[in-house]
Amino acid sequence: MSTRTAPGPRERLLRAAQDLTYRHGMGVGVDAVLKEANVARRSLYEHFGGKDGLLAEVLRRSTDEDEARYRQTMNAAGQDPRDRLLAVFDELARVIDAPDFRGCRYLAADLALPDPAHPGHAVTRDYRDRVRRLLEHELVALGHPRPGHAAAQLLLLVDGLLAAGATRQGTDPAAATRELAEHVIDTRAPGVSR
Repeated sequence: MSTRTAPGPRERLLRAAQDLTYRHGMGVGVDAVLKEANVARRSLYEHFGGKDGLLAEVLRRSTDEDEARYRQTMNAAGQDPRDRLLAVFDELARVIDAPDFRGCRYLAADLALPDPAHPGHAVTRDYRDRVRRLLEHELVALGHPRPGHAAAQLLLLVDGLLAAGATRQGTDPAAATRELAEHVIDTRAPGVSR
């Protein structure tokens, strides 16, 4: 018979903070996190050095999960780079339609954390760079004439779609964003036809 080990204080803090900061924003109070995690204040400082360290670790953990979801979405779309890129926007359309969607965790963190030196900003910058490289890889495989530039444009569309999805319910930003993504993806060098 196997025994199930309950998560320790560190894991409970991470789970509670990940959930609460997504639902209520980065300004969620330490007391609310401690109560949700059912841990003593001392555990927060022992494991993370304080709230800033906890928030940075929550963001780091989320980036790994979200990058894996991008990869899973693209892999499920097959081998064609165009299909793989457009699958990202199709998946994001489903994401923003979910009843528990609250917007982009990373954009919200960047806006809510006023200190530019907060460790969370380094995590969000790194995450966006990882997603940009993922998109650029597909654009290179597609033979896009400016894969780096196009990847930056697609990332901007991702950010915009997630922001509009949270703030403009009922306007179908996903359809407009996918159409714009197609234009970026289908750009060819002068004189080259598809």
